Amino acid sequence: MRIHRHLTLAIAAATCSLQASAIELNEQLALSITPAIYSDYRNSGISQTLGDPAAQFDLMLSHASGLYAGLWTSNVEFGYDWENDDDFGTRQEIDYYLGYYWQITDAISLDGYYNRYTFPGESQFNGSDIYLTLDAYGFFIGGKHSHDTDETAFSKYAGYRTQLPLEINLELRWENVDYKDGVFFNADFSDSREDYDNWQVSLSRDLAGVTWGVSYVDTDLSDAECLSFSGYEDLCGADLVFSASKTF
Repeated sequence: MRIHRHLTLAIAAATCSLQASAIELNEQLALSITPAIYSDYRNSGISQTLGDPAAQFDLMLSHASGLYAGLWTSNVEFGYDWENDDDFGTRQEIDYYLGYYWQITDAISLDGYYNRYTFPGESQFNGSDIYLTLDAYGFFIGGKHSHDTDETAFSKYAGYRTQLPLEINLELRWENVDYKDGVFFNADFSDSREDYDNWQVSLSRDLAGVTWGVSYVDTDLSDAECLSFSGYEDLCGADLVFSASKTF
């Protein structure tokens, strides 16, 4: 079964806001290096590692003008390939992105970027995304167009970020993913739907130079719909995802 896979950056994580903790190469350029570990790699609410941990790495070069470019990678696990009667041959996702971050005012920003995602050994999963996000006074809204060999999808998302007492950061996020075709089937394949919702509540805090996080992630997909789409029925349900990352 097919499942859409792509880069899962936090909305502001791939923007020039990282320059505060980046390596300054000169007055115009900064380099951000961010290794991270996650208890599960969730993409739009669906696990990309069969519920197992993921080690991820982001390398981003940003310019004072707002332009940025980078590379992001994570291990993946797609399980058994029923069509070829073997395991999928890729264990890695490698993404390349290019974008522009516009700080309109102190409280309003616009971020747009193109992302190319690749899977060495399984090129049929390769594809691209185009993101556009407007952030204003802690609220954000955005859209994403995704295209790979087999599918085209459009996502819209919205959320809110703020800082709680004790320097704890809170992010609330909702997303709707629409494939424009019936790809989520019920148990007897008598009915299908084109889209699904996913949501996330995240808490994070910087401590000892590391950003520690925990997220509650869930979707409205049933076990049968998850099975028909991903090949597994337990990759789309509620889960707590723990993380640790550090930006140099």
